[in-house]
Amino acid sequence: MIGRRPAVASAPGPRRAPTDRAAVGILGGTFDPIHLGHLALARAARSSLVLDEILFVPAGLPPHKLGRPISPASDRLAMVELAVEGEPATAVSTIELDRPGPSYTFDTVRELLEQAERAERPIDLTVILSAESFADLPEWHSADRLVELATIAVAPRPGHPLPEPTALADRLPGLVGRLAVIHGTLPDISASKIRARVAAGRPIDHLVPPRVAAYIEEHHLYREPSIRKDSQ
Repeated sequence: MIGRRPAVASAPGPRRAPTDRAAVGILGGTFDPIHLGHLALARAARSSLVLDEILFVPAGLPPHKLGRPISPASDRLAMVELAVEGEPATAVSTIELDRPGPSYTFDTVRELLEQAERAERPIDLTVILSAESFADLPEWHSADRLVELATIAVAPRPGHPLPEPTALADRLPGLVGRLAVIHGTLPDISASKIRARVAAGRPIDHLVPPRVAAYIEEHHLYREPSIRKDSQ
């Protein structure tokens, strides 16, 4: 266990070959707010890739959103913790919230691997991406070193098909042999649409877990018209 919350026991799933290394999936994002699409992606990744644990990692300073308004880290973390409570084999990490500077995935992966090595609990990491994020992967900070340390798993969703892996491999050669596809049908939900619905006074109960909807209402989040157009 490398997150701040204990995993919840779950029913047996697909089996993989025995190993002394835990298979951990990293699902990062701004989570402003976390929504049912994120949870569906986590479940699909855990099932499709036979992962031992999904680690939700809220970003401190998303590098692609520097200078753009996002909700306070305390609110985004609280919503993630509310959303994943009761989810099987799921934990939350504050590693990026605790680290100063932009939240680069390479730094997070390297630090998690170093923590696991010091604890003598070796892990294999898989970075879980949406199709949109995957398309930009070659432009990420230290992308070539990232794919040396972790498997990259990508999930297409409605309106966002999987980019051509061969074309991306030409731009990021280390991706060859380090790519997995997450199978399953994922809902077409974006955080920006949720914020817009809240600002317009429209219901979001079908888009976020009930406790997240209650938190947004109680803390008066997203009441001003959103100017952010991200999808995470």
